Amino acid sequence: MKFTINWLKDYLKTDASLAQIVEAMTMAGLEVEEVIDPAAKLGAFSVAKIIKAEQHPNADKLRVCQVETNLGKLEIVCGAPNARAGLTTIFAPLGTCIPSNGMELVAKPVRGVVSNGMMCSYEELCIEGDSSGIIELPNELEIGTPAAEALGLNDAVIDFEVTPNRPDWLGVNSIARELAASSLGEFQDRNIITHKGAFDCPIKVTIEAKDACPQFAGRLVRGVKNGPSPKWLQNRLLAIGLRPINALVDITNFISYDRARPLHVYDAKKLQGNICVRYGKVGETFEGLDGNVHEVSTSMCAITDDSGAIGLGGVLGGASTGCDEATTDVFIECAFFEALGIFQTGRATGIQSDAKYRFERGVDPDFVIGGIEFATQMVLELCGGEASNLEIASAAPSLPQNIIFPITELKRLTGIDLNASQIGEILGKLGFTAKDSGNGNLDIGVPSWRGDCKLAADIVEDIARIYGFDKLPLATLSAPKNRQLISSDKSRFNIARRALASLGYNEAVTWSFVSKEAAVLFGANSQDNSLALANPISDELAIMRPSGLINLISAAGRNINRGLTNVALFEAAPIYLSDEPDGQKTVIAGIVTGSQRHFSGKKEADIYSVQADLMAVLAAMGIPTGGLMMQNGASTHWHPGRAGSLKMGSKILAAEYGQIHPRVCEKLGVKQAVFGFEIFVDNLPQAKQKPTKARAKLELSPFMPLSRDFAFLLPRENAAAELVRVIANVDKNLISNVQVFDNYQGHGVPDSMTSLALEVTIAPKLQTLSDVEIEALSTKIISAATKIGATLRT
Repeated sequence: MKFTINWLKDYLKTDASLAQIVEAMTMAGLEVEEVIDPAAKLGAFSVAKIIKAEQHPNADKLRVCQVETNLGKLEIVCGAPNARAGLTTIFAPLGTCIPSNGMELVAKPVRGVVSNGMMCSYEELCIEGDSSGIIELPNELEIGTPAAEALGLNDAVIDFEVTPNRPDWLGVNSIARELAASSLGEFQDRNIITHKGAFDCPIKVTIEAKDACPQFAGRLVRGVKNGPSPKWLQNRLLAIGLRPINALVDITNFISYDRARPLHVYDAKKLQGNICVRYGKVGETFEGLDGNVHEVSTSMCAITDDSGAIGLGGVLGGASTGCDEATTDVFIECAFFEALGIFQTGRATGIQSDAKYRFERGVDPDFVIGGIEFATQMVLELCGGEASNLEIASAAPSLPQNIIFPITELKRLTGIDLNASQIGEILGKLGFTAKDSGNGNLDIGVPSWRGDCKLAADIVEDIARIYGFDKLPLATLSAPKNRQLISSDKSRFNIARRALASLGYNEAVTWSFVSKEAAVLFGANSQDNSLALANPISDELAIMRPSGLINLISAAGRNINRGLTNVALFEAAPIYLSDEPDGQKTVIAGIVTGSQRHFSGKKEADIYSVQADLMAVLAAMGIPTGGLMMQNGASTHWHPGRAGSLKMGSKILAAEYGQIHPRVCEKLGVKQAVFGFEIFVDNLPQAKQKPTKARAKLELSPFMPLSRDFAFLLPRENAAAELVRVIANVDKNLISNVQVFDNYQGHGVPDSMTSLALEVTIAPKLQTLSDVEIEALSTKIISAATKIGATLRT
C-alpha cells in the first residue's frame, strides 16, 4: 500500500517530519517497506532563468546562454530548440549526477565554448512530460527554488505492508486515524456532502444474489464533461504507481485508496435497461476492462443488464459499459460484496484487481452511502453535471458491533495498568466507544470499518499498540516448578525418527492435503466429499490425505526432476479416513527410490531393503517383531505381487510395505520404482515399561566374522521373513545376521517355487571355528529350513 505525505495530511494535521511519521507507523504496527523521496533525488537541481541566448559561433544547433542561477550568472551551452531569453527552467550545477544516464557534469568546452552547467529536460530528470526541449516553468518562480518544489515533486511516498487482518489500512483515512491516535497530530475527517438529487434515477437496481451482494447503491449524473483529471489528482495516482486514465476512472481509483472503498462507473448510455445483481448462468461470458473474455459460472456474482453480464461484482467491470472521454452520462456504483464470494471468484478466474484485493479482505459495510456521496461530490466538482436521487437496493448488513471487555484483561495479557477512563480515551481516538457496563467491564462499541475486532484480546492489542509496545513493563519470568515429562507417544515418535535418520532417511514435513485424484488412488471414495476442503488453496490441496505416502512420493518426484535420483524420505503425521472423531489416525510413512549405500557397493532399493528398515524401526519402538504375522498382499496402491502386511494377531494391522504400484507412481509424477512402508501407530501396543537398571555390557566377537551363502527353493506363498527368522534362531551365539540378497523365479525353478539366496554371517565369541564346526552349523541351518518346506538348491 502506497500513499504520499501530502495525501496523508488531508486527514492528519501535523508538523511531524518524514522520519517521525515513518517511526510512528512502525511503532503502531504499520510495517514500512520503502520510503521514496523524489526531493532527495533532485536535491542538487534548482530554478534558473535565461537572461540572454545567442547563437553558438561554431555550431548551428547550439546556443550560448547567460543564465541567472543560485550560484550567480553562468554561461551554459544548450542544444534545446526552446532555449531563449526570459525562459525559466531547471538548472544542474557542475558536479551534479544526471538521473537519466548517471553522468557527472564537469566543465568542458563544447565546440570551443566552456559550459558551466546544464539546463534540463523532463527526460533527463526521469520525469514524465514533454521532452522536446528543456523544461519550461512559470516566470513567477524565484531563482534558486528547489526543483522538487517547483515541479510539485516534493511529496514523499511511503510504501508499507498491510496485514490481512487490517483491510481498513488500505485507505489513507485509516492510516491518518492510527497516527493521530499515536499522538502524531490531529485527525481531521473529510466533509462529505449529502446530495439531494435533481431528478429520480431512471436506472433501477434489483438484487437476486442477496447473500453475495447485501447492498447496492447507484446514482446517475448526467451532462458530465469527462477528460483528463486535474494535475493534483494525476500526480497522486502516478506517485502510488497508478496510470491516470480519465477523470471519472481516476476518481474511483482515488477513492479506493483514500477510503479503502472500491467503486465502479458505467457509461449510462451504453447500459441496456436496468441493472440486476444475480448469479451467472451456464455459458455466460463478458469482455472485461482487462481486454480478456471471462466466463461467468453459476457461483459467481454477476452485474447484468438486459443484454447479459457486464461485469463481475467487486472483481472486474466490463468493456462494453466502460467510461471514455465521450461519456456524458455516468452511472456510479457503490456496493457491498461478501468477501468469501469475491475470493472464490478471483481464484477461479485468476483476475487480480484493486477492487478484488479490497473486497476479499473486507470493506466497511456502513460506508456504501458515504462512498457514493463522496464519488458524487468529486464527479460534480471535476466533471460537472447534474445528479439524480440515490437508487438503493437492499440494506447494509448488520454485524455484531459490541464486545464486553474486562478491564483486568489488559493487565493480565500485557502488564499495562490503565483505568477505564484511560482505556476509553485510547479507544476513542481509534473510533471505538467505551461505556461502563458494571462488574469491572466495559461495553466496547466497535466501528464498522474494524471487522477484525471480535474478541477482548483484539481490544488489548489495539490499546497496547497505541500505548506503545516500547513502554510495556518488564517482568521476570519464573521458571516452571515441575518439568513436563515427554509423553510415551511422543517419545516413541522421537525414537522412530532417530531410527529412520540412522538408516539414511530424511524427514519431510508436507501438507495434510492432497488432490482428489491422488486421494482416490489411495482408496478414497471419489463420491465422498466429507473430507474435502470448503476453500482449498488450490486443486492440488483439495482434500485431507488418506495416506502418508502420497506427498512423500510427490516430493520424491520433484527431487528426481532436479537430478536427485536417490531419495529416502519419511514423515510422522496424521491421515484422515473419515470425518468422524476417530477418523484421524497417526502413521509413520517412508519411501525409498534409487540406490542406497551398501557394504558391497551401491544397491538398488527393493522390497527386502524396505522390509528390513521397517522391522528395524518397529524394533526400535519396542514392538516385538518376532511375534508379527507376515502376509502377502496389501492395499490397492501397492504392487499386487511385491507387497506385504504385518499383523498382530489375525485382525490388527501394524504396517504395510513393498513396492508402490507403478500406475500410482506415474500418476504422481514418478517414473522409476518406489518402495515404501506405512506404520499404523494407533494400532501398535505401548512398549512394556521395563524396570530401570544398568544395561548389560555389549560383548562383541574378538574373532573375524565369516559368511556362508545358501540358496533354498520354497513355495512362492511362503514368506521369506519366516525363513530368515528360522535360520537366525538356529544358534544365536554364533549367527549374528541373516540377509536375503537374491530372489529368483524363472528358468530352472519350478513354476510354483521361488529361489531365495541368503547370506548367513557367523561371528563366534569364544574361539575360531574349525571346518568341521562350520559344516555342522551349516547342516543345522539346512535342517531347520527343511522343516518349513525349504529345500537346499544343488
